[in-house]
Amino acid sequence: MEPARTVPNDFPTEGVELSYFLVVSDYARALAFYRDVLGATVVRELPGTLGFLNFRGSQILLSAPGSPTKDKPLVTFVSPPDRNSIIGELTIRVPDCSAAYEVLRSRGAEFITPPVEWGEEIRAFFHDPDGHLLEISQSSQQQSEAGEHV
Repeated sequence: MEPARTVPNDFPTEGVELSYFLVVSDYARALAFYRDVLGATVVRELPGTLGFLNFRGSQILLSAPGSPTKDKPLVTFVSPPDRNSIIGELTIRVPDCSAAYEVLRSRGAEFITPPVEWGEEIRAFFHDPDGHLLEISQSSQQQSEAGEHV
């Protein structure tokens, strides 16, 4: 028989939130992109170093590069080495991919290609100024709700 657990096994619990942390080479440029192009709201900021942004209920943290600290002694924060080496991406589900594409382009987002239909979804990719990959994606369910043919 297993011994009784002394630590609760309920995770995640109410009140737990997930944030996406991005290291950026030019903090001011990145902040302007996420605020002015994507429309995120700055919640709080350590000027020039760290920004907490709200994006429709999700949190994005922007950080300048950083050295190891006592709670992460072997970790150094660096921005992506280039635009073609991707280890993660931000995916933004949208009700109308083509409309979102046009709005974001008008605000300065530079897309890799126009939206592409993949049967179950329509999607388009673009980079932030540091090369982080972002995707706007519309599911076939969202296509039906938008009045389009699936």
